[in-house]
Amino acid sequence: MYSDKLRQTYQQELKTIADAGLFKRERFIHSAQSADIVCEFPAGAKPKKVLNFCANNYLGMSNHPEVVKAGQKGLAERGYGMSSVRFICGTQDSHRELEQRLTRFLGTEDTVLFPSCMDANGGVFEAVLTDQDVMIADRLVHASIVDGMRLCKAMTDTFKHSDMGHLEEKLQEHKDRRVRLVVTDGVFSMDGDVAQLDRIVALCRQYDAMVLLDDSHATGFMGRTGRGVHEHCGVLGEIDIVTTTLGKALGGASGGCVSGRKELVELCRQRARPYLFSNAVAPPIISGALKVLDLLESSTALRDKLADNTVTWRRMLKEAGFDIKAGDSPIVPVMLYNAKLSQDVAYDLFQEGIYVVGFFFPVVPKGQARIRTQMSAAHDKRHLEQAIEAFTKVGRKYDILGKGKNEIVAKYGP
Repeated sequence: MYSDKLRQTYQQELKTIADAGLFKRERFIHSAQSADIVCEFPAGAKPKKVLNFCANNYLGMSNHPEVVKAGQKGLAERGYGMSSVRFICGTQDSHRELEQRLTRFLGTEDTVLFPSCMDANGGVFEAVLTDQDVMIADRLVHASIVDGMRLCKAMTDTFKHSDMGHLEEKLQEHKDRRVRLVVTDGVFSMDGDVAQLDRIVALCRQYDAMVLLDDSHATGFMGRTGRGVHEHCGVLGEIDIVTTTLGKALGGASGGCVSGRKELVELCRQRARPYLFSNAVAPPIISGALKVLDLLESSTALRDKLADNTVTWRRMLKEAGFDIKAGDSPIVPVMLYNAKLSQDVAYDLFQEGIYVVGFFFPVVPKGQARIRTQMSAAHDKRHLEQAIEAFTKVGRKYDILGKGKNEIVAKYGP
């Protein structure tokens, strides 16, 4: 029974989180997801129009008129939901069509849809590995990968972030395992850096290991035609397992997939628990995702605009004097190192009309707080100019322009 004593215990735990400056408060959006949104923050305040600089809406597809129209058509023709899992009576022909389209787009052999990429990562390891195998993961892989690995009986090991020498040591160390699966993100979601996937593939080829790539923050825009980091790094078709999402660049709603070698994909259909025990992806989402692929395969204009915006925004922040993480991806972290400072800066930026969020422990390691800005093809020149003006004004207020980690930490603490 939930007693007063237990209530007080949890209330104190929440107070401890708040007192440490780690309490997360949601913003309520009163409009469609876009570069310009109407947002209520803090709760109860009058909603105001702001520029959105922290969504995963990389290609601006979340409110693209053709995608919305396709979703409406799917809703009208195929219904709101499937009310069933795939292997019972939850599979429509459109699910098969999207899986086939994703297979061609990703350059793999087969694909199976999941309710989300978190579900894909939660199911794939247990489905394809046994206690005779080992998973060797980059130490900065996404939390959903960590959770999926925990559910698997295979041995777990890690290598230092993007350290190819350390990865090779691990491959040698585990040479007697039946299967060695190297696990990496394509674009690392907190830092925005890109995996050395060509070197990882070369090492796995040398040591007869497999590669799993979570490309959620790259599918649709990294690479010459937007197929992802495996295209960007010149190893398209050489990845054994790709997990990715429909919830970012590919429409922004929900849904994910496992794509790769046909035998491994089939094992996911047979064994992956999130696939076997979750409702199928809803018909309107399938229709919208198919339209997204139509748009991506007909033109690289959105991908090219995103790349231009990324270069421009990184240059603007550097010239203004902000401490940012280096990289080529549309994820551009502004480093602040102190959790409370990240929240204060985000709050002041909201007052200046810019919606961003402070990221701090446990989302990132302690002492690595930041504001993660993200570019979109929906951003125009005026958005970038308005944003850098606001960032510069707030940066001056907190005296962080031209300051590095040591100076910021000395002033505000880790």
